[in-house]
Amino acid sequence: MTKPALERIARALCSHDGHPENIQFEGEPMWRSYLSAARTALMAIREPTERIRAATEGGWEAMVDAALKEGPAI
Repeated sequence: MTKPALERIARALCSHDGHPENIQFEGEPMWRSYLSAARTALMAIREPTERIRAATEGGWEAMVDAALKEGPAI
């Protein structure tokens, strides 16, 4: 099963910073500390460019909104 978008972004940011995704940080996997940054990244791309809008036929905002609501896997 594919992980939710917010979780995948948080894991990618964690790895990008050179941290093992599942190392424990304050009692939770390290990647969870990147959820706020992941949400911020999704919010930053929520408003599509004209090229993206044309390519997605107006469904871009709905896609990003769904990703924001999905949250991380528990």
